[in-house]
Amino acid sequence: MNTFATSPLFRPVAWAAMGLCAALLAGCAPGARSLAQPDAAALPSQWPADSPVGYGSAALPDWSALVLDPSLTRLQQQALAHNHDLRLALLRVEEARAAHGIQRADRFPTLGVGSSHGRARVPGDLNVSGRPVIGSDHEVFVGLSSWELDLWGRVRSLDQAALQQFLATEAGARATRLSLLGQVARSYLALREIDERLQLARSTVETRAETLRIFTRRYEVGSTSKYALTQVQSLHHQALSLAVSLEQARAPIAHALAQMTGQDMAQLPPAPRAARIFGEVPAGLPSTLLQARPDIVAAEHQLQAAHAQVAAARAAFFPRIALTGSWGTASAQLDGLFESGSKAWSFAPSISLPIFDGGRRSANLDLASARQHSAVVAYEQRVQTAFREVADALAARHSLAQQTQVQQDNLKALQERARLAQLRYDNGASPYLDVLDAQRDLLTAAQQAVQVHYALQTAQVSLYTALGGAPQTAADAAAAPSSTAPVTANATH
Repeated sequence: MNTFATSPLFRPVAWAAMGLCAALLAGCAPGARSLAQPDAAALPSQWPADSPVGYGSAALPDWSALVLDPSLTRLQQQALAHNHDLRLALLRVEEARAAHGIQRADRFPTLGVGSSHGRARVPGDLNVSGRPVIGSDHEVFVGLSSWELDLWGRVRSLDQAALQQFLATEAGARATRLSLLGQVARSYLALREIDERLQLARSTVETRAETLRIFTRRYEVGSTSKYALTQVQSLHHQALSLAVSLEQARAPIAHALAQMTGQDMAQLPPAPRAARIFGEVPAGLPSTLLQARPDIVAAEHQLQAAHAQVAAARAAFFPRIALTGSWGTASAQLDGLFESGSKAWSFAPSISLPIFDGGRRSANLDLASARQHSAVVAYEQRVQTAFREVADALAARHSLAQQTQVQQDNLKALQERARLAQLRYDNGASPYLDVLDAQRDLLTAAQQAVQVHYALQTAQVSLYTALGGAPQTAADAAAAPSSTAPVTANATH
């Protein structure tokens, strides 16, 4: 602590006015430029010309308006409450929030209250009087510790960079949430698809097992050939093999869904065959909707953080001015601290400017500039990737909608063919080989129809997530393990 001095020229009001003027200068000084939203030049103004979505200003509905299956809704809520990836993302938001608070505190002076008390003996040979002296020193003070006058905006730019990093982390958590909900929906659709195909396969196994029993009996009595019996056995074994392979394919999907939701997926509630689980994404969505996509918002904030880091690196070339001071009372006697004439103060402004640092500041500016250019490229790449993902999802939805109709027509034709082949065989007009071929083709077509049906719904989920989803609802926020408070800070301070 600096030695306190008293002076008749000292006036507390004058000292406070000096600090106020310094603060005003710091607030009016040029710092980091206001950062506008980046120009998404890479974002086309319209979707592809063959897109069935159309152009307009429709809003994207929430998950609850598009999910038609209560089981999927429940699984998504459980995923929001129990998924570890989402919990880690939310914890990273809290970490970034605290880091911004630490950096923001540097913009304000640090005031402290303290006191010191000491007693010392000075030997006689060190005293003018030649006699030892025992003295006391008592101080009570309010101090200002090394407050930097941010005349060039260095501290303000660092605060801006920390704020943008926090906002980027928060947008990243929303992207994680959207990705989680989309992955739960896709996995659930995949599980429903396999369950429905497995149900078809098991039903076919039962039917062909009965046919095999009949043909085995016929072969035993000599009414059919062994060749026909082996054909029926082959068809039965094919159905068995399909059922086993589907059971094997179901296991990893069920395990992944259980990990995401914390729920056992061994048995799902029955659902109507070919039921719609995910609704239609509305038409008339503008391409500017992608600007609210969480990963694009995160990339935008990362870009603005890089801008602020460049401003802070540039401000480091200017002198740093800091204020240190204190005001209080001092006395040689403890009971004289608050008597008249005991006031003491100190004021110690400092200015520093490195003359030679081996190129450290220049290299730091070059590094910040390089990171800024990288952030620009990353932002443009993220926008282009998002538009491509939407275009791919639109194309997939369009083609799968056509395939669904074609598969349904083909399935009806093959069902009629199998019925006629069985009728012709019963009347002795054709061999059983025709029946076997018809049944084999019918099972394949039924499996493909189920696959295309669920692929179309999966394309709807992919389109919805590629568009960025809807904002988080109050129900989703309540289901989340740790919701972050809304950000009220402005983009610029």
